[in-house]
Amino acid sequence: MWPFLHQETRLGGRVMEKATLAAMYDTHRDEFLAALRQVMAVKSVRGQQAEHAPFGSGPRAVLTAVAQLGAAYGFKTAVVNDAMAYVQWGEDDQHYIGIVGHLDVVPAGDADWHFPPYALSEKDGRLYGRGVLDNKGPSMACLIGMKLLKDAGFQPQKTIRLIFGSDEESGSNDVPRYLASEVPPEFGFTPDCKFPVVYGERGIVNYRITTPIAPASIKQIGTIAGDQARDHVPDKLTVAVDGQPITANGIRVPTNAPEKGVNAITELAKKLVTEQLVTGELASYCQWLIDSLAEKHFGEGLGMAFEDADSGRLIVTPYSLQKTDDAMTLGLAMRYPVTYHEADVSKALTPDADVRRALAAAVPAGSQITIVRSMPSVLHDRHDPRIAQLTQAYKKMTGNDGTPVTTTGATYAREMPNIIAFGPSFPGQKGIAHKENEWMDEADLKLNMMIFMDAMIGLTERDPTRLETGA
Repeated sequence: MWPFLHQETRLGGRVMEKATLAAMYDTHRDEFLAALRQVMAVKSVRGQQAEHAPFGSGPRAVLTAVAQLGAAYGFKTAVVNDAMAYVQWGEDDQHYIGIVGHLDVVPAGDADWHFPPYALSEKDGRLYGRGVLDNKGPSMACLIGMKLLKDAGFQPQKTIRLIFGSDEESGSNDVPRYLASEVPPEFGFTPDCKFPVVYGERGIVNYRITTPIAPASIKQIGTIAGDQARDHVPDKLTVAVDGQPITANGIRVPTNAPEKGVNAITELAKKLVTEQLVTGELASYCQWLIDSLAEKHFGEGLGMAFEDADSGRLIVTPYSLQKTDDAMTLGLAMRYPVTYHEADVSKALTPDADVRRALAAAVPAGSQITIVRSMPSVLHDRHDPRIAQLTQAYKKMTGNDGTPVTTTGATYAREMPNIIAFGPSFPGQKGIAHKENEWMDEADLKLNMMIFMDAMIGLTERDPTRLETGA
């Protein structure tokens, strides 16, 4: 007899226990890892647009790969406008539960990897490779989990459609292409954030702050080189000072978790100032970077810290620094609390100043401030019975508190209607994606699959207004 008899899931009129779901993974582990290995081998980094490949050959190739896997498992499949693929269980194309993951990945970066970035590696119970967490591993856990339910005889009362994207990391331009031909899901989730259920996502505003510097001063340094992009804190920057190379090292983390890393931008500013490598206006600018942004991740250095009860404090992250002949340009990302709207942020950051006026007071005189990215916050009803169904699945499989939460991240929930974020990271796991040696413990990926399987059952069989509470 299986243990955990009080933690049960009804499957086609029979009882499927937590231990049974675990055993199903164990039995089919090799099949799952083989499928995951297949999609991880595709270097699905955004590339040059081509015919039938709007986001490059790699992202397009991985859609073909997952559609072929889905067809081999006996599901209905399609690639929609060369942008997203789906694997569907059921025939209702108009009313379905959607599970929306993505198979595109960020580049491996310049850092040294201990494992091949575009392959699946295993060591001591941990899986490595670009996308194993973000988001190929969890997406394939959904696919194999759905196959296992089908093979076990479960009959969903609603259609389940797994949707696989190819441009999430570069702006989610795949979603409009999908919605041009397909109706959106009635409800569903993206396994591309964290547990438990995420009912709200912070708003995001990225600024470009251009500060004039006298040519006689700015010529002290050359071009700033390094891997700088809006998705991560830079971990290494190099610049020539009077012809001599200077390097600043940091620790790369996603821009939504700057406190977990070390920012090479502010480290470079510290080195230039403390070693007295620059003088004049350029030195003053570097000092401003230090005073306003070094280890000051929550707006306190800019005089614009604010927060709410749902999601906490504003997060500020410098992510790029460039020079021209007469100016320094800083890329600055702000993630504001989930209960705020962009209009609130524009006019009410402080009692008597809006964001841009507050910034204007905080940045060096003469700076030009331009908004280069704007993503409003997303907020769902945390009491939705379908959210409660996901909460129940999480609590049953983990035994952990399932109270819905908010996030600092940005997921498909911002672009795909009726989608919330759910998984794959567990509490305490933050800042793993977008780094070298990206990893996920196999035990966590297994638990992900169990949670997603129970969620599929709950959303398609049970009446969400009559929830089982369990023991």
